[in-house]
Amino acid sequence: MKRFLSKALLAVGLCLPLPVSAEVAVPAGPAIGTVSREQGLEAWERMFAVVSHPRCANCHVGPSDRPMWSGESYGRTRPHGMNIRAGDSRIGAETLPCATCHLGENSNVPHSPPAVPDDWRLAPVEAHWFGQSAQTICNQLRDPELNGDRDYTEIAEHLGHDVILHWAWEPGGNREPAPGTLAAHIEDILHWGAAGMPCPE
Repeated sequence: MKRFLSKALLAVGLCLPLPVSAEVAVPAGPAIGTVSREQGLEAWERMFAVVSHPRCANCHVGPSDRPMWSGESYGRTRPHGMNIRAGDSRIGAETLPCATCHLGENSNVPHSPPAVPDDWRLAPVEAHWFGQSAQTICNQLRDPELNGDRDYTEIAEHLGHDVILHWAWEPGGNREPAPGTLAAHIEDILHWGAAGMPCPE
């Protein structure tokens, strides 16, 4: 059904597809101990600019099942419109699945929902970033019980193969992208990890 709707819209010229990038290869990164704590904290500062940005934080809402609308393109910060709730499933299975509106392609239709193929969802409850401090998020990311039991190289690999995350830098419409690039963010994760995953005091 989603493919049919998308093709139908294209057929009548109502949207221009903007595909989200496919998987990216993750480099090996520097060896542990070759990056200083100061360099690691600099990498973390750039990482925090990404993870606290609306393109990431709006769906990292912790125990709330309401995605947020924040950032310049939304005018003011507020919960997702239409009383959308993602439920315990985090994909809206209990009410209205996220993929009902978030189709497989971004489009240039004004105010159209952004898209990632078959994967639109809220982040896990443990990854609560919206409104959180740099120290809180940093400690979440280095805690295996809160980060999906990943070490820093696996966090970087997660960024490489989970295409929904790439959307942050290719949001379509008038949405402002996350700072920098996906490749630079992965590189910062690897440098932060090699420095021992330091967190701000």
